[in-house]
Amino acid sequence: MTAKKRIESHRELLVWKSAFESSMRIFELTKTFPKEEMYSLTSQIRRSSRSVTTSVTEAWRKRRYEPAFISKLNDAETEAAETQDWIQYAVRCGYLQRKDGVELFRRYEGILKTLVGMITHSDSWVFPMTPKQAREKRSSADC
Repeated sequence: MTAKKRIESHRELLVWKSAFESSMRIFELTKTFPKEEMYSLTSQIRRSSRSVTTSVTEAWRKRRYEPAFISKLNDAETEAAETQDWIQYAVRCGYLQRKDGVELFRRYEGILKTLVGMITHSDSWVFPMTPKQAREKRSSADC
């Protein structure tokens, strides 16, 4: 049995890697979108897809505070779902081939499942309480 390797950076998280690669794929595919979509669909799908990774990054840096960690993961979840909507628009408008849209949509389904799992099991991702924090929590519960 091998010990799990400790994750040192958000860039090592599989969900971050998947979201980053997916956003880069979106960037490449949206280069062919019509110019009239530059400030609407193109901009929005790029923004939301990039926000998934940046929200995961922020969550990682806030894992000392479980509510803040969860909040940032919720932001990432929201952005991933929004990206799925933009993917659907791009396919329906004929800017994105259906097979590319299906591939991206499925990638974001996987990202969403991982994010929900991280939120549901946030206690295994955040730093454990310090003894002082545990005492303070116990004393506030006694009130």
